[in-house]
Amino acid sequence: MKASEIREKSIEEIQTLEGELRRKLWKAKFDNHTNQLDDTSDLRKLRRDIARVKTILTERTSAEASEK
Repeated sequence: MKASEIREKSIEEIQTLEGELRRKLWKAKFDNHTNQLDDTSDLRKLRRDIARVKTILTERTSAEASEK
């Protein structure tokens, strides 16, 4: 997922997306430990997507705080 795609979303949508990505990461980790995960690069991709989402969410919340 690209950062530009994430920036188009609202704060609530970004928070929902973070939860979904966390669930996907948990499932991927579980599948990896049980040897059911075909592409282990998914773990790295999901971690990076979560980091992007958290970074953009932090930017948005700090921007809102500075406006007030």
